[in-house]
Parts: sequence; structure tokens; C-alpha cells
Amino acid sequence: MNGSNRRIFLMQFAAGGSVLMAGAAHAQAAPLVDEKNAQAMALGYAADSTKVDGKKYPKHAATQLCSNCTLYTGKAGEATGPCGIFPGKHVTAKGWCSAYVKKA
Repeated sequence: MNGSNRRIFLMQFAAGGSVLMAGAAHAQAAPLVDEKNAQAMALGYAADSTKVDGKKYPKHAATQLCSNCTLYTGKAGEATGPCGIFPGKHVTAKGWCSAYVKKA
């Protein structure tokens, strides 16, 4: 390898590393919605759908999960994902809130 090729290789290597680091930083999950957050409480959000108060939310069904809600935009199979109701935060895939709308 002559000096010019080595320089090009090192620049490409450094650029590739920067891209990987940027991708890893972007992949970090947003913070989870706190169930005690005022908006979450108003919507009856529960990180675990099995813990929803059936008397307070009689329309809740065991099959209703954030992961099969229209507002959930997380990837299938992931434990958490973004929700249109809580911008900048993630909800658990097994969670539920009163804004639930079944995906078509």
C-alpha cells in the first residue's frame, strides 16, 4: 500500500466508524411513558394490559394491546415502541390506554 492509498483507506475507515456510531446513538430507545404522568393517568395507560382496572375501563379487553393499536408505530416483536399519543416517548408493546383503536 502506498501513502496515498493508506490515507484514503484511513479516511474511509474513520468515516465508516462515524456512521456506525451515529446509527447506534439513533437506535437508543426513547424514554418510556411514566404511568404516573398526568396524560398517561388521564388515558388510563398501563404498561401491562393485564393490570388495567376493569371497573374503571369496562371496554378494555385482554386482546387489546399497544402492539395491535393503530396509534402504535413500533416494530413487530419489539418490547417497546413509539405511540402517536405520547410523542417522543415509547410505550410497552403489552401496554394499553383508553385511546386504543384496533389496527385494520
